[in-house]
Amino acid sequence: MSRLLQGCVRSALAAAIMAAASVVSADDPAPDAQAAPAAPSATETPAAPAAAPSTPAPAAGGGAPLYTVNGDMVDPNTMKGWRTWRAMACERCHGANQEGLVGPSLVVDLKTMSREDFNKCVLDGRVDKGMPNFGGVQSVVDNLDNLYAFLKGRSDGAIPTGHLKEIQ
Repeated sequence: MSRLLQGCVRSALAAAIMAAASVVSADDPAPDAQAAPAAPSATETPAAPAAAPSTPAPAAGGGAPLYTVNGDMVDPNTMKGWRTWRAMACERCHGANQEGLVGPSLVVDLKTMSREDFNKCVLDGRVDKGMPNFGGVQSVVDNLDNLYAFLKGRSDGAIPTGHLKEIQ
């Protein structure tokens, strides 16, 4: 290989390495953030995802189940919650998978947030933190229980990401 060609190859390789390094560093979590698991390499076979429970998740304090999941299918009320999420475009701040963008990760927050705090946050908002109030939006008020069920199912790891279907 000619020296000129070798130099071009080395320059292209160095540029590719630098570009990859900048992408990696831009995606690295903050020092106090939890590290995400590494993606499998092209030669690894990713582990099969855990099967979602097909039994209903119990509601707090007993009573009717909070949500029912079977694969990518959810009960009709949880589906209404997912539709409310989509209609209000909550993913603009909380991310398409509820894992946070400019707003916090609801997958994480709903592990510890009380139902009362959830209702207050959605209905009254947290204007100082950029969360609008949805208490004046009738579709949100009417579907608050369903929205909570959907987000709690995502937080519990029972409801998968992506498009959902309704259990018939």
